[in-house]
Amino acid sequence: MELLLAPESWPFTFAVMLVLLVGLVESLSLALGASLSGVLDNVLPQDIDGLADSWLGWLHVGKVPVLVLLILLLTAFSLFGLGLNALVFGLTGSYPPIILSSAFALFGALPVAHGLGGVIGRLIPKDETSAVSLDSLVGHVAVVVNGTARKAYPAQAKVRTEQGQTFYVHVEPTDDGTQFVVGDSVLLIQQVSGARFLGIANPRPDIL
Repeated sequence: MELLLAPESWPFTFAVMLVLLVGLVESLSLALGASLSGVLDNVLPQDIDGLADSWLGWLHVGKVPVLVLLILLLTAFSLFGLGLNALVFGLTGSYPPIILSSAFALFGALPVAHGLGGVIGRLIPKDETSAVSLDSLVGHVAVVVNGTARKAYPAQAKVRTEQGQTFYVHVEPTDDGTQFVVGDSVLLIQQVSGARFLGIANPRPDIL
């Protein structure tokens, strides 16, 4: 406990508290039919090809939910920082400067987030390909697979094209009085941006 409360450990203690807070907020948002993960995914650019050569692409943003990457980064940052502080304190009886320990923790956390993010990205089921542009998905039917979609609060949905390709997109209804839940069949009628679409309840579920 002394390690967590030491002034030199506050960045790492704050990271631990933030991980716990994110978990609590995500649990509450899911209970209310929303998703913090979905909101964060739509704040960042949805152009996967454009992200590939950036540091966001290196962290697998666009392939792994942003919330998962944030938790990985914060957890690794806190473990590296607290571990360094505990080691130095055990050897010298004092903690290293915050700037030094924070830099060490950040440089240690980034490769961990990159590595674990890559593993998680390979485990997430998807077989989408850039051979088909996302705007061509308008007119296709998606099935909601995660969260509850309301106006301005999209949920994740899965689309399968005639070629057998599967895409994961974010879909929201066009009006405030409609919501889509897991399992609902939704006709995509407009691309908002990137992988975010407006949709309506599938008018012909017997055909489409």
